[in-house]
Amino acid sequence: AAKPRMAKVLLEVRNLTTRFPVKGGILRRTVAQVHAVEDVSFTINVGETLALVGESGCGKSSCGRSILRLIEPTSGEILINGNDIRALSRPDLRRARADMQMVFQDPFASLNPYRRLKAQVAEPLQNFGLASGAELEARVLDLFDRVRLPRDFMNRYPHELSGGQRQRVAIARALALNPKLIVADEAVSALDVSVQAQVLNLMMELQEDLGLSYLFISHDMAVVERVAHQVGVMYLGRIVEIGPRAAIFDNPSHAYTRSLLSAVPIADPAKRRFEGDLNFKPISSPIFPLGHQPAKSQYSQVAPGHYVLT
Repeated sequence: AAKPRMAKVLLEVRNLTTRFPVKGGILRRTVAQVHAVEDVSFTINVGETLALVGESGCGKSSCGRSILRLIEPTSGEILINGNDIRALSRPDLRRARADMQMVFQDPFASLNPYRRLKAQVAEPLQNFGLASGAELEARVLDLFDRVRLPRDFMNRYPHELSGGQRQRVAIARALALNPKLIVADEAVSALDVSVQAQVLNLMMELQEDLGLSYLFISHDMAVVERVAHQVGVMYLGRIVEIGPRAAIFDNPSHAYTRSLLSAVPIADPAKRRFEGDLNFKPISSPIFPLGHQPAKSQYSQVAPGHYVLT
């Protein structure tokens, strides 16, 4: 019998830590640090989606932005196809960014209100010198077709589109350079539920057609259950549980994960699978004095590929 093909790792994050200074005193010196991302490690395979979930302020977005070096991490390694992004010079990082793009939460804020949509989708191609003239026009047309937007939208401005249509433009712009990884930071949370479903279906179809990998950042467990292959649960900077989607939703093993799932509204409360876990003891604050080094994250294996913070 043929051996099963091993999944190829696209992104590997090792012990990623990102801390922000807290200023104080008359001289505004750094007196403490916010431990926004603390000792986070995970991998994303080619063509798969890892969802980072957690409540607001848990470090999901900081983690995503650190991976793209939109925020400079404090320490750790970020490898795409084996190349450490943190070791790259600015010119090399710029070239590497063609392989990794981001879709932000609010498309109205991430799109320029004064430029036509055609120019905004074409901008990445022009910046990297990949197309010009008639070829550029053809590439932009193809991108609008891919995200199922009418071609006459190319000459419109962002305010002339709905929220879902603007997010499709943001996705088209992210696809312009044929990236391998897309970080989707709450990409559908600002949209109506019916529009959310359309955009999610589009993202999943694009993943299948183009072999994309997603780091999908969300606080919505229902959305995550629909799109993710792997799920990482974050709490105040740390991943407290990580594993395949089915394992996380059917057998949540950390008290915080159980509490998170118990907070998801369902139509019939009698069918709720999990209650809030009284064993979960919240951390008072992610702000620590300068020089404070928290303990390294230690995980125990619940099942193959399913790990929980001990």
